[in-house]
Amino acid sequence: MRPLKVGIQLPEVERIVPWSELATMARLAEEVGLDSIWVGDHLLYREPDRTPKGPWEAWSTLAGLAAVTDRVELGPLVASTSFHNPAMLAKKAATIDEISGGRLVLGLGAGWNEVEYRAYGYPFDHRVGRFEEALTIIRTLLRDGAIDFDGRWYQARDCELVPRGPRPGGPPLMVGSIGERMLRITLPHVDAWNAWYDWYGNRPEGVGQLLEKVDQACAEVGRDPATLERTVAVLVRFQGGTGRGGGGGAPPLRGEPEELANALRTFTRERIGHVQLVLDPITLESIEALAPTLEALDREDG
Repeated sequence: MRPLKVGIQLPEVERIVPWSELATMARLAEEVGLDSIWVGDHLLYREPDRTPKGPWEAWSTLAGLAAVTDRVELGPLVASTSFHNPAMLAKKAATIDEISGGRLVLGLGAGWNEVEYRAYGYPFDHRVGRFEEALTIIRTLLRDGAIDFDGRWYQARDCELVPRGPRPGGPPLMVGSIGERMLRITLPHVDAWNAWYDWYGNRPEGVGQLLEKVDQACAEVGRDPATLERTVAVLVRFQGGTGRGGGGGAPPLRGEPEELANALRTFTRERIGHVQLVLDPITLESIEALAPTLEALDREDG
C-alpha cells in the first residue's frame, strides 16, 4: 500500500562511522521497513580552516551492505564515473548485483568536487565528455555483455563482461543531474532520474520546475516521460540534528510521524516514485524513529 519507495542515505562525513555500525544501520533499515539504502561516492572534502573529511570507499561499502542485507535496494547516490575505469565500474556493478541477488540501482553522475579530483589524481576537465564515453561503455557492458570502443578518453577494445550477474539486462541505471547536456546524454538510456534536496528547496512544490525541465529533455530525445522513474533526496531533521550539510538553506522536513508521512505522500503528486531520506542526525535512533512514519505512510486511509 506504500505510495512511494522510501530509502535512507547512510552517513558520509557527518562523523566517522565504523563498518560494524554501518552494517547494524543497514539491518535496522530493513527491520523498520525501509525500501532502499544509499551511499555517497566521494573521496575527500576539504575546506579552509576545517579538518579534512572523507567517507569510506563506496563500492567496497556497497559490497559489504549487499552481503548483510536481504531485501532493500542498494546504490551509490551517485557514483562518479571519473573515479574508475568505466569497464571496471561495470564489473563492480555486476558483482554487487550478484552479491545482493539483483538489488543494485546504479546511480551515475559526472562528479563536481574538484578537491578530491586533484588530491587523488583524476582529471577534472571535460567531465561531461568523459562521462558520455563512460556511460556508453558501462551501459553497453551491463546490458549487452560486450563492447568494442575506442573513444577520446576511454578505450574498451573487444571487452566482455563475464559473468553477467543475476539480471540479463543488468541493474537499472539512474542519473543524478539537472544539467541540460547531461539530460540529453542520459535520458535515452537511464531508468530513473534523481535530484538532490537543495536543487528543489527540499519541498514537494519545488520539484515541479525541475520536472518540467526533465520532461522537456525527454521530449527532445524522443522519450515518453512517463517511462522515467523520478526520485529525489529529502532532508529530514530529528531532535539532536546539528544542521550540518544544510543544503544551501533548504529547510529540512520536521514533525510528528503523521506529518512526515503526509509530507512524503505529497511528493507523489509530483510523480515522485522514490525518495532517499538524508537524516539529521544519521544515527541508529533516527532510523528507528522512522518506523512510525513508515507505518503511517502505509495506511490506506492516509
